[in-house]
Amino acid sequence: MPLVTITQVKGRTAEQKKKIGDAIQAALVETGVPVADRFQRFIDLEADDFIYDNNYPDLNKPRTGAFTVIEILLSVGRSVKVKKKILGSLVAQLKTVGIEPNDVFVVFKETSWENWAFANGEILHA
Repeated sequence: MPLVTITQVKGRTAEQKKKIGDAIQAALVETGVPVADRFQRFIDLEADDFIYDNNYPDLNKPRTGAFTVIEILLSVGRSVKVKKKILGSLVAQLKTVGIEPNDVFVVFKETSWENWAFANGEILHA
């Protein structure tokens, strides 16, 4: 039940966004997320509204204008091993659509199962 938010500088086309979304979904599916469980939102910012350090933490090459922040909100319980698997697949998948690993910043956020209501105000897993 991930909710994925992709934050980037404005300028990517709808086709590029679809490829990015597909790559993220493929990485999640590899770790057991159902194919149909896809909820993604893109936030496109003006360059002046997206401030980040080009080299933190001591990167061997600087970030570029393709820098992308991916926030993945998940239900609690995924192990570090599973998160590392998601990260490995995610970086590999995004590289195929032209986003270099240096430009991928991922944040996992976790919430309890009872905090999800997909529709009709109903909590499915309480």
